[in-house]
Amino acid sequence: MIDQAMIVFSPSGKRGSFPIGTSVLQAARELGVDLDSVCGGRGMCGRCQVQCASGEFSKHNIISHVENLGESTSVEARYQRIHGVFADGRRLGCQAIIQGDLAIDIPAESQVHRQLIRKALDHANITINPAVRLYVVDVQEPDMHDPSGDLRRLKQALMIEWGLTGLNASLGILRQLQETLRKGKWQVTVAVHENRSGAGTFDIIGLWPGYKEAIYGVAIDVGSTTIAGHLCNLATGQVLGSSGAMNPQIRFGEDLMSRVSYVMMNPGGDVDMTHAVIEAINDLIRAVSTLSGILPEDILELTFVANPVMHHLLLGINPIELGGAPFALCTDESLQLPAAQMGLKVHPLASVYLLPCVAGHVGADTAGVVLSEQPQGLDELSLLVDVGTNAEIVLGNRERLVACSSPTGPAFEGAQISGGQRAAPGAIERVRIDPQTLEPKYSVIGSDTWSDDPAFAMDAAAVGVTGICGSGIIEVVAEMFLAGIINSDGVLNGELAARNSRIEANERTFSYLLHKGAEDGGVTVRITQNDVRQIQLAKAALYAGIRLLMDRLQVERVDRIRLAGAFGSHIDVKYAMVLGLLPDCDLSQVSSAGNAAGSGALMALLDKEARTEIEQIVRCIEKVETAVEADFQQHFVEAMAFPHKTASFPELGKVVQLPAPSSARPVKRRRVRRN
Repeated sequence: MIDQAMIVFSPSGKRGSFPIGTSVLQAARELGVDLDSVCGGRGMCGRCQVQCASGEFSKHNIISHVENLGESTSVEARYQRIHGVFADGRRLGCQAIIQGDLAIDIPAESQVHRQLIRKALDHANITINPAVRLYVVDVQEPDMHDPSGDLRRLKQALMIEWGLTGLNASLGILRQLQETLRKGKWQVTVAVHENRSGAGTFDIIGLWPGYKEAIYGVAIDVGSTTIAGHLCNLATGQVLGSSGAMNPQIRFGEDLMSRVSYVMMNPGGDVDMTHAVIEAINDLIRAVSTLSGILPEDILELTFVANPVMHHLLLGINPIELGGAPFALCTDESLQLPAAQMGLKVHPLASVYLLPCVAGHVGADTAGVVLSEQPQGLDELSLLVDVGTNAEIVLGNRERLVACSSPTGPAFEGAQISGGQRAAPGAIERVRIDPQTLEPKYSVIGSDTWSDDPAFAMDAAAVGVTGICGSGIIEVVAEMFLAGIINSDGVLNGELAARNSRIEANERTFSYLLHKGAEDGGVTVRITQNDVRQIQLAKAALYAGIRLLMDRLQVERVDRIRLAGAFGSHIDVKYAMVLGLLPDCDLSQVSSAGNAAGSGALMALLDKEARTEIEQIVRCIEKVETAVEADFQQHFVEAMAFPHKTASFPELGKVVQLPAPSSARPVKRRRVRRN
């Protein structure tokens, strides 16, 4: 009989082995997992709700079952009598008892430091020419001398007053038509959607008595980690509100291949993931609608961008074919679908448009970036990089565009890092290290002061120091390199322990103490040798993918670099280049593109001609498959060094004094023989 069980928490990725009979809340506290509770574990506050993910998780080498949480308790029954039944089979972490291996998801509302969704739009001027428009018409009343039906007379009014022909009406419209016409005293507002299946044909998708002022649309970027939605007025183009949420599929796997693997190991797992993401999108729609003071029923069109795995799961398509060569998509074409068919809770006749995918693991999100950034219209050689758990890269100009994906993994988002976390209040996001004293200073999300400021302790007291996020990881490793704490091979220099006690022995290697937690159990953040290796692996994969595209175009330099997504918005480009994430470039030409994928979705929402444009462009993009390129491994190995083993960085050298290359071996701790 086993007396220990493994528990893995998401989205943090923290894991540990605990005795059978330990509560989930206690395990979370011991691992430093962000799980809320204010009642001392008495089952009164309900803030520690958790959800068990069932199935085989090969990455963690466990099989998780709901039964491994133990039976529901009388305390949970009492809580549900008072507050209502738990959603989605959740349990109270203080009452759920570990009886076997578990994969536990911490919902956003159960986290003390909730995820900050940083996918802000950064879009240029957009032509307002939506596929859905409102038309107010006066319909001729029926009489004994004109036996035509109400629909025919509505169509006649739209043709006479607005010149619209080729109109179609669904059964849903017919069922409300007569009541609406009479309620409006024969004046109605009609929502008409241009049908892309045939030129000059239109679908009537909405009908209201009298005058309706506005209808709305939502542009949604479904990322593997976060989902971001932007609601706007379809007539004016005004963005009324934006909202974001964690992608709940994280509990099935942190990265894309983990989720594909979950489906392989758990038949029907794709159905669970589709249900989870659709529910999350519906929650997001409700949130952004409430924020904007409208009803979800007034949303008549939605546009989506997503990477290929998210694209397939969004549509309820099994993504298993994307798990291995030749990485075949079910479809790479754009899609126009009824929102109700996807289970989206908006207007019952609303329409969904999904941008096309490029190929393989270069998806509709990349199409959105291209639509937003328009590299095909420039003479300059532009590099577009959208970094997530999978980096999607486009290089080119008006003459030629090439694209690839590269498996960077989740390290840039704080995962697989010893003190790592996603961007949330309390996460270290900026770091500076004095090269003389090797002493650090840092700032955290939620505070405007640096740690060496006397006001920091008071200013940051509300959020504390809870870990380090992606931008902080980038900066601390770059600063450690510039300060000589690590060499160009990424090896921590243990000899510096004599100069500063922050360089500490850590088993057979060394680590750098960035923040020491308080004696009362505060989080201590160290940068270990393994943390540096994780960043090296991630950045080498990214650089190797970029280098393959440069080889394909036979170029040695790029003219401009645009970093898309939340990651690109919050990293210092200088430090990104110091580490060698990016090729050398004039730093003034390296900038953030914001949520370019979301901006592309917004463009497709507000301008129907943008849809035709991107459908044509993606067919001209040449796809480079990194998995089968012979040179990828060589580029990867050379890119492991900081900033690179062989490539020169003259532009970076103008603003940063880079340390000389080194291949010093790590200083190992001497083993002490125990008698």
